[in-house]
Amino acid sequence: MRIEERLQDLKEKITTKIPAGITISEVEFEGPELVIYTNDPKKFADEADLIKILARDLRKRIVVRPNVLEDPERAAVTIRAVVPENAGITDIFFDPDTGEVLVEAEKPGVVIGKNGATLREITKEIGWTPKVVRTPPIESSTVKQIRQFLRSVKEERKEFLRTIGKRIHRDITRKDNWVRVTTLGCCREVGRAAFLLSTPESKILIDCGDKPSNINGFPYLGVPEIQPLTSLDAVVVTHAHLDHCALVPLLFKYGFEGPIYSTPATRDLSTMLQLDYIDVMNKENNRVPYSSTEVQQYIKHSITLNYGSVTDIAPDIKLTFHNAGHILGSAIAHFHIGEGLYNIAFTGDFNYGKTRLFGPATVQFPRLEALFMESTYGGSGDMQPARKDAEELLYETVTRVVERGGKVIIPAFAVGRSQEVMLALEEGIRLEKIPKVKVYLDGMIREATAIHTTYPEYLNSDLRTQIFREGMNPFLSDCFVQVDSPKVREEVMNADPCVIITTSGMLNGGPVMEYLRNLAPDERNALVFVGYQADGTMGRRIQKGWREIPTGRRETIVVNLDIVTVDGFSGHSDRKQLMNYVTHLHPRPEKIFTIHGDENKTIDLASSIYKRFRIETHSPMNLETYRMV
Repeated sequence: MRIEERLQDLKEKITTKIPAGITISEVEFEGPELVIYTNDPKKFADEADLIKILARDLRKRIVVRPNVLEDPERAAVTIRAVVPENAGITDIFFDPDTGEVLVEAEKPGVVIGKNGATLREITKEIGWTPKVVRTPPIESSTVKQIRQFLRSVKEERKEFLRTIGKRIHRDITRKDNWVRVTTLGCCREVGRAAFLLSTPESKILIDCGDKPSNINGFPYLGVPEIQPLTSLDAVVVTHAHLDHCALVPLLFKYGFEGPIYSTPATRDLSTMLQLDYIDVMNKENNRVPYSSTEVQQYIKHSITLNYGSVTDIAPDIKLTFHNAGHILGSAIAHFHIGEGLYNIAFTGDFNYGKTRLFGPATVQFPRLEALFMESTYGGSGDMQPARKDAEELLYETVTRVVERGGKVIIPAFAVGRSQEVMLALEEGIRLEKIPKVKVYLDGMIREATAIHTTYPEYLNSDLRTQIFREGMNPFLSDCFVQVDSPKVREEVMNADPCVIITTSGMLNGGPVMEYLRNLAPDERNALVFVGYQADGTMGRRIQKGWREIPTGRRETIVVNLDIVTVDGFSGHSDRKQLMNYVTHLHPRPEKIFTIHGDENKTIDLASSIYKRFRIETHSPMNLETYRMV
């Protein structure tokens, strides 16, 4: 059936299901959504459950748009009259091409109303379809620029979504049934995550990252299975760490024109990190794989999904994101293939323990035949201390160093570990567990934190309660000071005892190197590792005991300061949690593939899972292909 015939068939089905008096003028695919155009948006809004019923019966994501729209100026006045004043509306933007109005507010829940009642009232009054986003408590330049950019390319994006919609809903022409996964990176190593999920009809790339401190750390994108890149139906990004998202813009440089699926937080954090990636590469005179133009292509081609939203991404594949508990917006990507043919999930990086920021990773799935799970701490001896014990060691270290007149340098990833450490230090200072000192934030940490405040729905319930019900946002504490210039950095290095949280987390570039050059020779100071240090990075070398570090600038850094590793802050599950995760998986998969870990760790974890659960396990190598069906 041609697309036009399919749309006509859907229009007829919709017409039979809607009440008399509602007319449908047109239906159109836009990306994964089916858009219904009508002259009666107010009547649609009166039928509170009608869109849910249509979505359930047609098994499509439904959007209703009016044919005739209220004048934007009058509509804006109406919106402000309908929405209670305490919602704190900060911006209203009308998009005539989509019939949508974007309402930015400090309290999105007030704009939505109980069970969406206020949104329906807005639609009834003005005809426009309202969408609500949160006004960031800490202004994020990244979020602001992304929203402005998407407004500027709305016509191109609409055409793109219509093209993708037709591709997603094309007829299935092949009669064979098979499912394959090709490993393009991240196997028996940490970094350059990339996996190709293939069926006779579709190709989906899961992640496209680099490998820390490896000049040849690109995934194997030149293999025949993935070429040409135009054959890809979609790219799915599990989360915004560079070893999973850094090279997504590179795909556009070499011909990819399809959609990128992620959560909204992953899109924004990835954009921030990719732009910084370009900047760091330029500063270090390394080959820059792509430009900001490709990052803009990434934004323009992004389709964001929330946890639990089942979405068609190819004719025979549905995608659902589930909480991975690793960083803001991190997701386990679950793929339902065919009409119940096969179900496979890729964990990305995940954490099966509750942290200050997030709840534990999801273990409940509708169906699950195969699982690709990370194994960063998969070795038999990889046991992390309890978070409470880790925080006590951090408090003891900070107190000892500050009291002897030193400074504490904490290299951390801008996304995830930095915010965990910030929350621990804020509470330690507030409850007088450590001396009252300034905590300086250098690199992208402040901007990443701003994005965290934009998407509080991804934070755990305790932190949301603290921020919104108790009115105490720990990220806004006056103990945190942003380092926003070389001059301020110089002042910090010469100032009183303090704590410095700075990027990069593995000491492979970034402002941490400036602090190391100036503060490492002083034995009063301390360098505190709170995250994983990959083989080949400067962080791993220092952890191993190197006391003289060549920097590539014909100089050597003499390391006299204390070296302290505080395990327990990691966003990854340790060995015990990994095994517990498999224990609690429901349903339990038939096959498990251990990835994203050093060779001995992935093999050890695979062997242990097999011995305990009698599940077929594999520790794959790069460039292998596994047939699932």
